[in-house]
Amino acid sequence: MGKITEITTEAINDMIRDYRWMKVEIKRLQNILFGESIPMRNWGVAKYGDEAAMPGGSSIKSRAELEQMDIREEKQYERLIRLERRVYALEYVFQILESELYKTIYDLLLDGMTYRYISTHLALSKDYVQSVKKDIVVQIRQNRQILDIMTKPIDVVMG
Repeated sequence: MGKITEITTEAINDMIRDYRWMKVEIKRLQNILFGESIPMRNWGVAKYGDEAAMPGGSSIKSRAELEQMDIREEKQYERLIRLERRVYALEYVFQILESELYKTIYDLLLDGMTYRYISTHLALSKDYVQSVKKDIVVQIRQNRQILDIMTKPIDVVMG
C-alpha cells in the first residue's frame, strides 16, 4: 500500500456527508476502548498551572495494553484512529476558509443540510451553494495540512 499523496474529490464529499455518524461512532468507540469519550477540542491542548503539575492518565493505550487487545479491539482501535483523523481534518477546514459565508455553508453541510435547505435558509440560489461547496472541496484538496492530518500519526499532527 503506497503513501497517500492526495485526497480525491469523491472522498472529501463522502467525508462531509459522513461527518455526523463519524462523530457518534468515535464517541462509542472511545467509550468501549477507554471507558470515556475524549472531546476533540482537548486533543493536543497544553495544560497550565496546577493542572500541568498533577499526574494524569493518558487516553492513549500503552504498548502493553495494545498487545493484550483481542482482534476485535484492535480493529476498533484502528477504526477509531481513522475516524478521528477524518473528523479532525474536517474540523480543521474552518481554519483555512476565509469567508464567513463559506464557513456558514460548510457548517450547514457538516450538519447534513441539503443544498435546498441551505439556499432557502441563507437566501441564496441552490446553484450558488453547490458552487461554494465545490470551491471548498478544491481548497481542501489543495491544502497540505489536511493531507498531513489524514496521513500522519495523530500525535505528530496534533502534538
